[in-house]
Amino acid sequence: MIKNRDFPVDTSPLRVVPPEELDFQRMKTAVHEELIESLDLSTLSHITEDQLRDEIKRLATDLCRHRRKILAAEHHQRMVDEIVNEVFGLGPLEGLMQDPEISDILVNNAHEVYIERLGQLELSDVVFADDDHVLRIIQRIVGRVGRRIDEVSPMVDARLEDGSRVHAIVPPLAIGGPKLSIRRFGTDVLRIENLISNNTLTDDMVTFLGAAVQARVSFLISGGTGAGKTTLLDALSVFIPHDERLVTIEDAAELILQHPHVIRLETRTPNTEGEGVVTQRELVRNSLRMRPDRILVGEVRGAEALDMLQAMNTGHEGALTTIHANDTADALQRLEMMVAMTGFELPVKVIRQYVASGIKLVVHLMRLKGGARRVMRISEIVRVTPEGEHELRDLFGFEQTGVDGSGNAVGEFFTTGALPSCLERLRAAGADLPDSLFAAARTPLVPQPDVDRQHEPEAIQS
Repeated sequence: MIKNRDFPVDTSPLRVVPPEELDFQRMKTAVHEELIESLDLSTLSHITEDQLRDEIKRLATDLCRHRRKILAAEHHQRMVDEIVNEVFGLGPLEGLMQDPEISDILVNNAHEVYIERLGQLELSDVVFADDDHVLRIIQRIVGRVGRRIDEVSPMVDARLEDGSRVHAIVPPLAIGGPKLSIRRFGTDVLRIENLISNNTLTDDMVTFLGAAVQARVSFLISGGTGAGKTTLLDALSVFIPHDERLVTIEDAAELILQHPHVIRLETRTPNTEGEGVVTQRELVRNSLRMRPDRILVGEVRGAEALDMLQAMNTGHEGALTTIHANDTADALQRLEMMVAMTGFELPVKVIRQYVASGIKLVVHLMRLKGGARRVMRISEIVRVTPEGEHELRDLFGFEQTGVDGSGNAVGEFFTTGALPSCLERLRAAGADLPDSLFAAARTPLVPQPDVDRQHEPEAIQS
């Protein structure tokens, strides 16, 4: 029998949208519909987009002027601007899309739009008129990429022209109205020196990982959503020699590698008839015919794991990829599960041996309290034990020791003192790595919010 206990209860009221804001949104919907009806569609094919924008702005201004008795003067220009955004942009979301500090836009319902800014989730002031308004914006987004969303096809993953990832789901699958999630990416590429300055990792970690990249040591970058996996992969690409040919394979093209010779491949989802799908596994197989020096899979998530490992074990060393996982061991277990998804009945020990032969290092990242990203562990796969288990050896790491008064994670980087098995290989490739680089040491770190909580997109464009 469970006894009654005093649990903390959130008694804060649900968000109440001011009536005047709802009136503004409803009026905007009416003005928008009237504007569309007043357009002479026969003339639109003969004017440029700039001319069309000017014409829309003129019509919106006139329609707002006719409502001057019910539209406050201070809201007149806002109405015109938002009408233009309704026609050419993403309506109420357009302002959020222009804010470089916002990394995620999450529409739960017409009156509840959350944003992630500098690693912190917060409720925005943006509202829609109603669920139909949200649905119209979603349909405009997916229509631009040749997709559809309705009761028959109620889910869509897409990519905007600026590289932002979009996921939308509508009724009957979505309860309480359509839902929209937009993952935005920064316009500035984060370089490796940026990741050092914001304490994502240390100079010694970069020295080691850079040498591993140059020496064609294949490794896996693991972490949760938004941990900075693709950001780190992008940044480390600067260490790949410029005389090599790279092929990238992604579900949604996000990687912007700091390299002059990159061939970018992207999967394709089924069309409205359910045909035309191209998977990552097919792209990995085809990439082998494109004379790649290295293959970089943006995120391994299925049966393509086996083809990637085969490539690593047959001359295509130096491959890099990311994987969603909670820690280093979990990353390897997920990789094993993906290999098993191919349908081949391979013994677990054989799969693990194959993984250990292809992948030498695992780099694990986390997004900590306050939004800071940290490389939590750099581990090497030493071998597969006689019992069939992966033997891992930690080389570098980060230990969180608490949080400061502002709620930001506090901790220290450390070096374990273990020498990596691949050290001689790195030195043979020309890396100057003294044993002292790996000497056991701890470096206390107090996060600096102004630096640590910069927008670090998971993928660069984020």
